[in-house]
Amino acid sequence: MKLLEKFVYAQVLMMLMVIWAMPMTYGHGDNVPMPGHESVAGDGANPPNGGDGTDAPESGWHDARATFYGDINGGETQQGACGYGDLHKQGYGLATAALSTALFNDGYTCGACYEIQCVNAPQWCLPGTIKITATNFCPPDFSKTQDNWCNPPQKHFDLSQPMFLKIAKYKAGVVPVRYRRVPCAKTGGVKFEIKGNPHFLMILPYNVGGAGDIKTMQIKGTKTEWITMKKNWGQIWSSGVVLTGQCLSFRITTSDGITKDFMDVTPPTWGCNGQSFDGKVNF
Repeated sequence: MKLLEKFVYAQVLMMLMVIWAMPMTYGHGDNVPMPGHESVAGDGANPPNGGDGTDAPESGWHDARATFYGDINGGETQQGACGYGDLHKQGYGLATAALSTALFNDGYTCGACYEIQCVNAPQWCLPGTIKITATNFCPPDFSKTQDNWCNPPQKHFDLSQPMFLKIAKYKAGVVPVRYRRVPCAKTGGVKFEIKGNPHFLMILPYNVGGAGDIKTMQIKGTKTEWITMKKNWGQIWSSGVVLTGQCLSFRITTSDGITKDFMDVTPPTWGCNGQSFDGKVNF
């Protein structure tokens, strides 16, 4: 009987040693699944404590995951599915993210701002939060059965590498996070970039403060009433009304229902060559 007890004790001890030695690594580290990988991240208003283990749950936060793409200088994060161009010149810099399908909302979330914190992984999380603007889309990959972070209905942020490294260690690769919408703090007025051609105007509004994301947009020439624009793709809005030779004004309604007019933003000599004009005011 004593021999059997010793044998059982030895087996239990070996199991405990294996469990203690096994690393809990996410993403770019060893191929061990992140807790909850088999289930969709929740959407609760009371997420768990922060990465340093001291933050109390706060209302308005939701659960998601985060990875990074591009290099330490933000390579590969420029341009993107929202239609923005040089993110540095347009005021977004490296504080950006590509959103999964569940968050991207067919481009209507472009320009929205989020506060993000790494949670539930003290071996990988760093204290503090980051604030980013949605500037790109993280496409789903239905051919993958693992690490398919951007597949719906999962909520996922693919951050620029410099922003990821503010909340987590590089080797983590993918970490659980909590996030919430925050107002976008932008410097200067809303900018309007004009592309397309005189018969099919394409307008990119950027550097939008407040809610950041646009619900509706209208355009007006000196000789016309307000004309409703159509969302073309990402944050680009279009109109087929010919307005050459007229000063252009714009009316924007953001996702929180606030409407603001930007009057006579352009001179009558504007062209469709990618010029940007300052709306002077912001949300």
